[in-house]
Amino acid sequence: MNIENLGFETINLGHGSGGELTRNLLDKIIFKTFSNPFLDQKHDGSIVKIEGEIAISTDSFVITPIFFKGGNIGDLSVHGTVNDVAMCGAIPKYLSLAFIIEEGLKVTEFIEIVQSIKKAADESGVLIITGDTKVVERGKGDKIFINTTGFGAMHPKANISVHNIKEGDQILVNGFIAQHGMAIMSEREGLEFESTIESDSTNLNFLVKDLLDKFGDKIKLFRDPTRGGLGTVLHEIANDISKGVFLKEVSIPMEKQVSAACEMLGLDPMYVANEGVFLVVVDKSISAEVLALMRAHEKGQNAAIVGEITTEHPNKVVMQSLIGGKRIVSPLVGEQLPRIC
Repeated sequence: MNIENLGFETINLGHGSGGELTRNLLDKIIFKTFSNPFLDQKHDGSIVKIEGEIAISTDSFVITPIFFKGGNIGDLSVHGTVNDVAMCGAIPKYLSLAFIIEEGLKVTEFIEIVQSIKKAADESGVLIITGDTKVVERGKGDKIFINTTGFGAMHPKANISVHNIKEGDQILVNGFIAQHGMAIMSEREGLEFESTIESDSTNLNFLVKDLLDKFGDKIKLFRDPTRGGLGTVLHEIANDISKGVFLKEVSIPMEKQVSAACEMLGLDPMYVANEGVFLVVVDKSISAEVLALMRAHEKGQNAAIVGEITTEHPNKVVMQSLIGGKRIVSPLVGEQLPRIC
């Protein structure tokens, strides 16, 4: 996209006025990038056909910095919402997209974000079908905020519910934990350290679909441990079912650099945010098959069985440490890492 043909280098309040400047921004950047039969009608909304039950999930992204190793706020907004719909046991199909832009944002940055959204949506198999753009005064935002809502048709074999979980069910994760949070920390002023850690932000919907295709209702639950990390999600599950979760620290997959960075900064990786990780609770009879399928998939090569459901310590998450002792993984109080997604 040739910025010289746009006629402006930064976003100003006029781009949110609804007038000619707004139309210029929409036509030359947004509509041009996301062109499809639904969006091209330029209505206030879109009419689509989805048969049967649908899953809907909405999310807002206010991350700082907006560009980081492994991604930016644009592709993160797509991945986060696509994954939330997939965690319901649905196949994501459509997204709405709303921008709140702070006056003064460089057009080059906005274009890079928009193009990242387009790429992430294409790779996830979803269409941007409606949206909104607002501009706020300088100092009343943080460069750009993005809101997305995802829509998807429920998988015909899905029966995803925390109430399906029983004693002995196995807990698996699809890959290394804590990468996204530590990638963000490595970018932050005053907390920078030499590292090649990249965000794990990616779409997980195709791996989820493969699991549902093969195992159907033997898949009890999907969850993506974004804010609050793996420890927080496991606590939520334990409390919801009034049973315990038993983990083995040695089984939790984590990249060595991430582990070292967490130790250096005094952070517990169990509470660090993820954007390309999900956990799945399955019937014990299929856990080995589920693990094999996940490891054969591009988004699950580092999958592992990390624990199981038990009745021995209701409402608690207990971890067996590397040296063989046991510790309670306490609930996270407050924010360990602000503005992660």
